[in-house]
Amino acid sequence: MAIACVLEEKVLVLNRLYTAVRIINARRAFTLLCKDIAEVIAVEDGKYINYDFDSWTSISDLQKEFEPDAHEWIHTPRLVIAVPKIIRLLGYDRFPSQEVKLNRRNLYARDGSRCQYCGKRFSSKELTLDHVMPRVSGGEHSWGNLVCACVKCNAKKGGRSPAQAHMHLIRKPVRPKRNPAITLRLGKDKYSSWKAFLNEAYWTVELKD
Repeated sequence: MAIACVLEEKVLVLNRLYTAVRIINARRAFTLLCKDIAEVIAVEDGKYINYDFDSWTSISDLQKEFEPDAHEWIHTPRLVIAVPKIIRLLGYDRFPSQEVKLNRRNLYARDGSRCQYCGKRFSSKELTLDHVMPRVSGGEHSWGNLVCACVKCNAKKGGRSPAQAHMHLIRKPVRPKRNPAITLRLGKDKYSSWKAFLNEAYWTVELKD
């Protein structure tokens, strides 16, 4: 993988109290580590191990030898270093917002990029957002009244309710209990170590990306 791509790998950021607060790219993570603003947190055998930048660099040779597929790697003329999965800010105590933000990205993630009328999956360019109860009829701009809809279904429904258009939702829209975009990422093995810090106590936290 090209170094530019590796530097865009996602890294989970914890505050000083080990609470997940946001996601950043590896480029930003290495900047924080080099400035001694953060440390690496590794989950090994169910335990958390803390590494400063120097110690993380020092064990990279062993990681490369025994766990070559466990990390993405940055290659420089002087060293090879693993991209950390998790870092912890040493002087940051704040907690993130407790509400999942209503935005296009999270709506697409909640609905799995699937039209909620025909049930087919589409790319983001082929999806629109539909107010189930039209705004002109008093429908709210809310989690419970917004769904993904393909262009064809949205045009067919027009400014009518599903009942008026003789259309049916495949699933009732609701506010997600946890950040839907993060849930999608957690489905990948490479982010499995994040789960230790995203337990049920933190599922309602919005992680800024």
